[in-house]
Amino acid sequence: MGKGRLEAFSDGVMAVIITIMVLELHAPHSPDFSALVEELPAFLAYVLSFVFIGIYWNNHHHMFQATEHVNGAILWANNFLLFWLSLVPFTTDWMGENHFATIPVAVYGVVLLMCGIAYYIVQTLIIRLQGSDSKLREVVGGDWKGKLSPILYLAAIGLAFVTPILAELLYAAVALMWLIPDRRIERRLAEEGGEAE
Repeated sequence: MGKGRLEAFSDGVMAVIITIMVLELHAPHSPDFSALVEELPAFLAYVLSFVFIGIYWNNHHHMFQATEHVNGAILWANNFLLFWLSLVPFTTDWMGENHFATIPVAVYGVVLLMCGIAYYIVQTLIIRLQGSDSKLREVVGGDWKGKLSPILYLAAIGLAFVTPILAELLYAAVALMWLIPDRRIERRLAEEGGEAE
């Protein structure tokens, strides 16, 4: 079956997720800078989560550029990914409202870990469907970032019970690692005469 509806639905869900997150930011009731500083934890949590959702959107887009068609298993796996991504606004708000307290920071990490696992499942099912000559398999290669991320998330979840700020820094490190764009899919499609959108 075609992939267009899956891509459109996923784009819409991710756009709603970002919209929900920004609506959770509240303007201070006081016009001075001290009131703004009080909102800083919520804003920092929003920035981190916005970056993560942006990374997932970019990678999802690139993954489906290298995907020819989908099946029912991929549709359900993609819904599983969207489910975990849809929890990001809740955990972001909880973490920001509680100034990066231990339990919210740890739960945020669990959600990020599950997003990563869900993305890996989608990617694996696409590669399986496309077979041994899969374009996606070729460009993903060893996928060192995909293998390292869950380890860092697990370490950060544990660190949240020791020093939550260190856990947050580890989450930020994972985001920075993924911010470096991977051009392999775009290059592969360009070599075939396709256009990476």
